[in-house]
Amino acid sequence: MKMTAKMLAAAAALGACSCNGGEKKPNVVFLLFDDLGYGDLGCYGQQMIETPNIDALASQGLLFTDMYSAAPLSAPSRCCLLTGKHMGHSQIRNNEERYVPLDDKGWNGVFLHPDAQGQYPLAEGTQTLGTMLQQAGYRTAMVGKWGLGFPESGSVPNTMGFDYFYGFNCQALAHSYYPTELWENGERVSIDNPLVVQGCKLPEVVDPLDPASYECYGGREYSCDLMYEKIEKFVTENASGPFFVMWTTTVPHSAVQAPAEEVQYYVDKLGDEEPCTDPGAYLPNRYPHASYAAMVTHIDRQVGQLVEKLKELGVWENTIFIVSSDNGPAHNGNSPMEYFNSGGPFRCSAGWGKASLREGGIRMPFIVCRGGKVQGRSVSRISSFADIMPTLAELAGVEAPENDGISIAPTIMDRPRRQRDHEALYWEFPGGKGWVAVRMGDWKGLLRNVKKGNAEMELYNLAEDPQETTDLAAEHPEIISEMWRVIRSSHEAANPEVKKFNMEIPDPEL
Repeated sequence: MKMTAKMLAAAAALGACSCNGGEKKPNVVFLLFDDLGYGDLGCYGQQMIETPNIDALASQGLLFTDMYSAAPLSAPSRCCLLTGKHMGHSQIRNNEERYVPLDDKGWNGVFLHPDAQGQYPLAEGTQTLGTMLQQAGYRTAMVGKWGLGFPESGSVPNTMGFDYFYGFNCQALAHSYYPTELWENGERVSIDNPLVVQGCKLPEVVDPLDPASYECYGGREYSCDLMYEKIEKFVTENASGPFFVMWTTTVPHSAVQAPAEEVQYYVDKLGDEEPCTDPGAYLPNRYPHASYAAMVTHIDRQVGQLVEKLKELGVWENTIFIVSSDNGPAHNGNSPMEYFNSGGPFRCSAGWGKASLREGGIRMPFIVCRGGKVQGRSVSRISSFADIMPTLAELAGVEAPENDGISIAPTIMDRPRRQRDHEALYWEFPGGKGWVAVRMGDWKGLLRNVKKGNAEMELYNLAEDPQETTDLAAEHPEIISEMWRVIRSSHEAANPEVKKFNMEIPDPEL
């Protein structure tokens, strides 16, 4: 029997219903910024960068004050988010590039060796947010940055639960906002931009105060706009729902680049500034502050466009829109995090933001808006990226794979009596000299220099000391003892084949 258009529409509507009371399964858009700080959005106190559309989502939804990334660096954070496992159980515990530098370009040499792009992959068959929601009847897409495998591996978005992918496979190549190529599903797509290798100083023969001296570092096609077009196309084609979009923008990760007229807006607003002529691993920039702000506002403007498109399609009322960041703000010549106070109430200078387990490195902005269902309140519940998998499973009416989270769906759906809380949150990070952290209520235990054999834990009361300045460990040995219990029960050995993932945690009782 040939199905009519009405019959197809009815079938689509039936497929979009969850097994929980016959309610329609919500669409989900998850915008994950890259290196955005807790204090970089207006709704979290930012005074200079304009984010009116994201602020509007916060005013209509829930603003979480105590949401944590599972890791302070890109690849492990994304691994934990997609798999629901904290760092003590995670497959990927550090950035591990496939490219081995053979020249003075360092890892930026991947621009000259694109066939070596990619990072250490997830194991084949890994269950992710994408595979889980596919099983629940969702059409799934990731648009932006992957960073959890390489093109020839079994770990690319299309094999890890995403029906559609457009963007950067490699997080190193993602440092350019004017790339020469992107990936669409399993195919390379050429982009009309010149090759610009990062990691160079501004030549001494040019005028560092002339914006024209920096034009050679840009291009014609801005990747953020190419990606947004794909997102809008995906939601339009899948408006019958349910759909899940992971919008993994590279903003505001260095190198900081934005369209010239948008940068000029912030130059006019913020005033002149010193150029960045020696950017280390990134690119020279005449106006690094204005460029950083322009990038964030550019994505905010696209958030507003997407909300309007969802309303036009008639699906906004049944869409959950989430905004967060993978880890705290970076410290380099391109990222002016101290100028913008990107850490908000938390310290974010070198050693206190990205790549650290200080609050500035792992405390994330996190906003949840349920379409037109106005809530407009702040949520102080202590939560983690590991909670996202069970949360989306509950909202979609499907069983979640094994994970370390607790569903916050009761909070999102305004059913607080059903909400369970964490006894503790756990982190470990083998980067630098090695870090371990535990949060229990207002208390945070921090173990630094783990690779040096240090077993002396610091203790901070975050309610009274959010900047982690006063170590109270000597006054509360009973809390330290409880935190060591959490560490012992949470840490499992990492993949022994990857040196950068491994870290032995010294035990003070051994």
